[in-house]
Amino acid sequence: QVQLVESGGGLVQPGGSLRLSCTASGIIFSIYNMGWYRQAPGKQRELVAVMFTAGGTNYADSMKGRFTISRDNAKNTVYLHMNSLKPEDTAVYYCNARRPITVLTSNDYWGQGTQVTVSS
Repeated sequence: QVQLVESGGGLVQPGGSLRLSCTASGIIFSIYNMGWYRQAPGKQRELVAVMFTAGGTNYADSMKGRFTISRDNAKNTVYLHMNSLKPEDTAVYYCNARRPITVLTSNDYWGQGTQVTVSS
């Protein structure tokens, strides 16, 4: 069974930093694009960052320069390093593993999420 388990969330003050981790099992980790998404109360889930199998990355504009995604294939783990956190970063952060199969279909797996709260 595929499992993605996030950790590292918590309460942090504005301007602070946090590192999220997501460890995957049940997939060949190295062939999946790994991403982080977040969902704030009352809002749609949005992309935070994604790292593709070849190492390329995409970031949402509001996270560029503040967040960094990385992956360690030997540990089946993807990380999200978050700096200069703002109250608007408060959300549940979800780990995603995705492997496109065709232009219309993909294998797509999600973790249960970890809460990040940025507040003074």
